[in-house]
Amino acid sequence: MKKLTRILALVLSLAMVVVLASCDSLKGTDETTVTTALAGTVPIDKGAIKVGVLHITSIEDTSGYTFAHHSGIMEMKESLGLKDEQVIEKDNVSDTDIPATKAAIQDLINAGCNIIFATSFNYMNTMEEFANNPDYQDIIFSHCSGYKSNNVNFNNYFGRIYEARYLAGIAAGLKAKQLNKPLLGYVAAMDVTMSEVTGGIDAWALGIQSVYPEAKVKVKVTGSWYNPEAEKAAAQALIDAGCVVIGQHCDSDVTQTTAQDNGVFGCGYNSDMTPFAPKGHICAPIWNWGVYYTAAVQAAIDGTWKPVNYYEGMNKGLVDISPINEDVAAPGTKEAVEAAKAKIASGELFVFTGPLYDNTGKLVLAAGEKLTDAQITGGMTYYIKGVDLL
Repeated sequence: MKKLTRILALVLSLAMVVVLASCDSLKGTDETTVTTALAGTVPIDKGAIKVGVLHITSIEDTSGYTFAHHSGIMEMKESLGLKDEQVIEKDNVSDTDIPATKAAIQDLINAGCNIIFATSFNYMNTMEEFANNPDYQDIIFSHCSGYKSNNVNFNNYFGRIYEARYLAGIAAGLKAKQLNKPLLGYVAAMDVTMSEVTGGIDAWALGIQSVYPEAKVKVKVTGSWYNPEAEKAAAQALIDAGCVVIGQHCDSDVTQTTAQDNGVFGCGYNSDMTPFAPKGHICAPIWNWGVYYTAAVQAAIDGTWKPVNYYEGMNKGLVDISPINEDVAAPGTKEAVEAAKAKIASGELFVFTGPLYDNTGKLVLAAGEKLTDAQITGGMTYYIKGVDLL
């Protein structure tokens, strides 16, 4: 009888261990699910949300890249009625300085930010590292201009700026045609291997060629997103080589002021640069980042944010072209740009439609075919026919 009692006691004990272990296992599963699913799925009181932003240059800039992003953040804050203390911006953080980038992101986390935007390409890997940290799964990490995401709490956002580049190319081509000088220049932050930059150059060149087929584009690379001295030197080299209209993919307005100082013309980038070069600047492809920032923060507040990449264009108002400077532009420029813009909006015109040849004469896109978003953002590592390095 005692033996039977001990056996029964052992069985009951083992059963309790199994039950308790099962409960702990279920508890662990629930906690893991809550932790990994928290970012963007739980509503946040609008008066309590905190937004963090990382900028490569100063929020005091009056034109260019950071100016455009900061303007978008301020638009979001005003649209959603957030208080000053709910938006924390870290500026002048070089995206090639990893320790500084990590420190800035950690500061934003420590300040209680629920969503963090990093606005420059090379912040990407550091943002990914923080997003994948199990301790930060309840924070949204949103990165601009790269390509990585994790389907949990980390996404990427950018847009079809090539649409606006093409329109600016029309304006540039018409100006060069008016001057009867088929040589234009482009100050590029990065070399041909950087699809974001190269796709912009190619789109600008296609716009130019649509109105001035014999025109050529020379490219000068600075190797930096923001380096006013290098940008000025590159612009001057292009001008000295005979370029009469200068485009750019770099962050300051120095390219445009240099063009004006030399009596030639240009198309800026990121924001309208006409106020800084009124006698030389024709127009600029511009970003309206407030479109994305407002939507993303509202989704975080609502608990409906999704870890999907964002890639829109003129259809959402994310990209556009600045007003044509009619004191500088060739006659008929405004009308030609508006006509092309309407065709893009209707779907009649898609910028990257074949046949398309690279500058070695190789067919890279067959007649009637169109590049996909993935090809445009990651596969345009060639200059098209008519584009060469200086």
